Amino acid sequence: MQQIKLFKGIEHNLADLEDEINTWLVESQAEVLQIAGNIAPQSASSKAGASGLTQGEFPPSDILVVVLYKRPPGMK
Repeated sequence: MQQIKLFKGIEHNLADLEDEINTWLVESQAEVLQIAGNIAPQSASSKAGASGLTQGEFPPSDILVVVLYKRPPGMK
């Protein structure tokens, strides 16, 4: 049976998100069919002012990773 697993993180913690996904892949032994991701664009904070895109302060972007997998027998 096909299932999805969602992982959410922020761009400043990409290594943690990667570790979380890799740990789940090893522990679940799921057969991965597809992986997709999205980075949510962020707006400049109100403190940034109108100084241009490269000079403003931006909050970290949200990262969403979707894993489509086939559930192995015995997986909870």
